[in-house]
Amino acid sequence: MSVLKANCPSCAAPIEFQKGSTIVLVCPFCRSAVARTDRGLEDLGRVAEIVDSESPLKIGLKGMFKDQRFELTGRAQNRHELGGVWDEWYATFGNGWVGWLAEAQGKFYLTFYQPLPQGAQLPAFESLQLGESLPQIPNATPLMVTEKGTATAVAADGEIPYKLEPNERSNYADLSGQGNSFGTIDYSMNPPWVFVGQQVTLAEIGLGDAKSVKREAQKVAAKGMGCPNCGGALTLTAPDKAERVTCPYCNSLLDVNKGNLSWLKSLAPKPDAPQFVLPIGAEGTFKDNTKFKVIGAVVRSVTVEGIQYFWHEYLLYNPMIGFRWLTHSDNHWSFVEPINPADVVSVGTSISFNGQNFRIFQDAPATVQFVQGEFYWRVEQGETVRAIDFVNAPLMLSQEITNNEMNWSAGVYMTNAEIEKAFNITDLPKPWSVAPNQPFTGGFYIKYGFAMLALLFIVAIFMLPFSSSSTVLNETVTLQPTTSVTTPQTVFSKQFELKGMRNVRITANAPVSNAYADLDIDLINEQSQEVESVNVPIEYYSGSDSDGAWTEGSTTQDATLSALPAGKYTLKVAGTWQKFNEPLNVSVKVEQNVSRGVNFCCAFVLLALLPIFGLIRKFTFESRKWSESMFSGGSS
Repeated sequence: MSVLKANCPSCAAPIEFQKGSTIVLVCPFCRSAVARTDRGLEDLGRVAEIVDSESPLKIGLKGMFKDQRFELTGRAQNRHELGGVWDEWYATFGNGWVGWLAEAQGKFYLTFYQPLPQGAQLPAFESLQLGESLPQIPNATPLMVTEKGTATAVAADGEIPYKLEPNERSNYADLSGQGNSFGTIDYSMNPPWVFVGQQVTLAEIGLGDAKSVKREAQKVAAKGMGCPNCGGALTLTAPDKAERVTCPYCNSLLDVNKGNLSWLKSLAPKPDAPQFVLPIGAEGTFKDNTKFKVIGAVVRSVTVEGIQYFWHEYLLYNPMIGFRWLTHSDNHWSFVEPINPADVVSVGTSISFNGQNFRIFQDAPATVQFVQGEFYWRVEQGETVRAIDFVNAPLMLSQEITNNEMNWSAGVYMTNAEIEKAFNITDLPKPWSVAPNQPFTGGFYIKYGFAMLALLFIVAIFMLPFSSSSTVLNETVTLQPTTSVTTPQTVFSKQFELKGMRNVRITANAPVSNAYADLDIDLINEQSQEVESVNVPIEYYSGSDSDGAWTEGSTTQDATLSALPAGKYTLKVAGTWQKFNEPLNVSVKVEQNVSRGVNFCCAFVLLALLPIFGLIRKFTFESRKWSESMFSGGSS
């Protein structure tokens, strides 16, 4: 590969264009952007020094993507119109590919130029809508617009494959697709150029061993900064990323411009706004043993039906990961991470994410009331975004929408104990009410109760083969006519034998019709002469009326006794019956080991109390939660 050697047209220093695709090279001696044209070299003007950051990337690093080796040969730095800068690293591949590795807020996106199909046209920048799908861009999954804005080229280094002009402003649109797909439309070209790729980790592209650059000198310089309003000493945790910082001494909101501070205005907290629980600078360890530092805190509010509700948000920072949030509302906590907007699917007023359905909870303008610490965007008191929350405990998905940007985040509920452990603190204020994404903790009792009921059914089914009844007496006796309906007639059965530890059921049948018979039956133990007595009333009536035929009662009734001592027994049947002047034939049957289901029913009722109580608690819990929702009347 040939290397173009020349002299810088600004300072005459020797420069080299190493890559054939390089259009602009930043002179390492005078910082001039030197463009290569067919007529020679052109001085485009001087570019600013790269704003130092703790990025693990640097020019000259080599990595691997899809089995192809690449090298980072250039770096462009752009400023967002709302503040903050992001880096775009120029990656040249051995097979001729040219890619861009964008780095913003701890995330990395590798993209490549994607030509559009013949005849395909993109919407004009002004007509782009957030959330709009762009099927004309070839990609495995459809890409949707998640941000549109204007970038300013502020710095560069190394070799750049396009004509970078210092301080040039250009419109762009960022796109997201499922499966970490990512894209950008560059509207500085006509027609616009499209770059498509995906979000990646450094490990996935062979740069997992890259470490954040330590810049102790910059940190020392940051410690020496003073508030331009009161002179108080300030320390910035992320000086390369900070756009706003508040003075802890005079509550001034300061603008950060490459380490230079300028006073904007004094902040006045709401008199009824509570104090921040976590101080700026506190360090907490969260999942995967990742340590974050609290670098900023915000009081935000929404107004619903004339009532203003406040909550706190803490900005967390880790140089290798970027920014996260910790929200604090009614003393409930959630750890919040950004998610890919394209992975969220709308289903009416609900959404679906990662196979879970989320129900809408709130849709209201959220306003910044007060800030402390430092922030990666130009936060303003009174700044308002549309905030929509969707709930499936312990997760809450939140969408924040401005005129030019749409962001999604996922907050997972954390208990006070988890927050205290993360920050090594104690005695956090106890939560009140129920948080939107607070999970119900009594589910164990519901599951345990239903599991016990299932076990009861299994045992009952298993015991059925062992509970077959046996008939020990089946006899018909005759009660002779008497002189009065109140005069009983008595008869004895033949002798039979009962086994111990088994229940006894006595069944009597009498052919009464529109009459009754009242039978007192004694079970007499022939050895001990002990008597167990039961009453078996029998009545049966039938007829017809305007509604048709009807019946009442039965000619057969039974009574059951608990287990009796084993031995020989005789039945004594004493009866009175309505048609006393006629003989009455009574069939009696004695059975043992009869399956009645009484014990089963009692056990079922007792065991059912636990899950029923749990379900009542869950219903009450969910009712309290959704009573706070703007959509409490919606279906779940």
